Amino acid sequence: MDKSQALRRAKRLALICLLAAVALFVGASLAPPSLWSGLLRAMAEAAMVGALADWFAVSALFRHLPLPWLSRHTAIIPRNKDRIADNLAVFVEEKFLSPQSLATLVRRHDPAQRLSAWMAAPENAARLGSYMAQAVGAVLTLTDDRRIQAFVRDALHAALGKLDLSRSLATVLDTLTLDGRHQQLLDRAIVALAELLNREETRAFIAERMVEWLQREYPKIEKLLPSSWIGEKSAATLADILDKLLSGIAEDPQHSLRQAFDRQLAGFIERLKQDPALRERAEQIKREVLQGEAVNAYVGSLWESLRTWLRQDLERPDSALHAQAAAATQWIGRALQEDAALRASLNDHLEQAMASLSPEVAQLLTRHISDTIKQWDSAELSRQIELNIGRDLQYIRINGTLVGGLIGALLFGLSWLMQWAAHGP
Repeated sequence: MDKSQALRRAKRLALICLLAAVALFVGASLAPPSLWSGLLRAMAEAAMVGALADWFAVSALFRHLPLPWLSRHTAIIPRNKDRIADNLAVFVEEKFLSPQSLATLVRRHDPAQRLSAWMAAPENAARLGSYMAQAVGAVLTLTDDRRIQAFVRDALHAALGKLDLSRSLATVLDTLTLDGRHQQLLDRAIVALAELLNREETRAFIAERMVEWLQREYPKIEKLLPSSWIGEKSAATLADILDKLLSGIAEDPQHSLRQAFDRQLAGFIERLKQDPALRERAEQIKREVLQGEAVNAYVGSLWESLRTWLRQDLERPDSALHAQAAAATQWIGRALQEDAALRASLNDHLEQAMASLSPEVAQLLTRHISDTIKQWDSAELSRQIELNIGRDLQYIRINGTLVGGLIGALLFGLSWLMQWAAHGP
């Protein structure tokens, strides 16, 4: 049964109760005078009064009743539509959207705990991973490759165009040299170079290059000398000299080569910051990079490779993207479940965010509620309200009829008792 049918049925029932009271009044009035006919007539009179009074009260809410002196107090809802809209908006704002109400909502329901439990469930994680994979697939289907490539290229050009290459490089080098970090890098480079020099293949390579040099520069003398032995001894000697030099640098924090390295690096950083010629050269390199076809070709190939991989992955039953999304969701859910402090922190941040945003959101929603109701047709507003609460209001009429009859009986009984006490039976 829909709302319209339920309302009509309730109205018929209320009307039947009124007509029953009228019939009882007529019957009792026509019956011979007696105690019982008087009682029934009093009950019927009170029931009719109650039914008609409640009918007026209910009807006056929704429609205009042309009754002298009373008509201006009818059609209450249509005539006060704007005031109802404003009051309803204020009620919603104060009772549901205030910072205190929203904070209480967060504390009562613990959204971080609910979210963690939902995300930790394997079926939910798989479902979320599936949604993410579908979303990526839809984006790939709808995207225009040329526009995306143009967008990435333009974004790259815009980012690099604003970049001061020389100063940025100087800033990076400043960071790398802070607290002697570059010396640590030098130490590692020395260790790596020493290991390289001590390898047999490195020494063999140096010996071969030495023999080739002798053959090229002194071909006649080379035929008279033991070239292989000279190459091997030269390689071993050079490796030993370099090894001792590197060991000395590594063991002496104040070595002259370390200090020279510091000076050269500091001077280069200062030139990056101050030298106009070096800055112009950096800008020229940047322009050549941005204007060259290599960047455009790189962007195009990068997007095409990424798109191909994503398509192939999403078509597989064991999609890596789907699996990673599901695994990440479960991991986050389990981490939240195991860390009460993190959940409390999330709830606190959510509470603070809602408290800071609630005034603006509340004003927006309440203004929307108020403006929407004000735009409704008055008759339509009354009809919608009556459809939703009119059935319960009709039971007020029914109850008014029944309660009126009972009150009539009670008053008749009190009247009869007073007469009996005054005059006797």
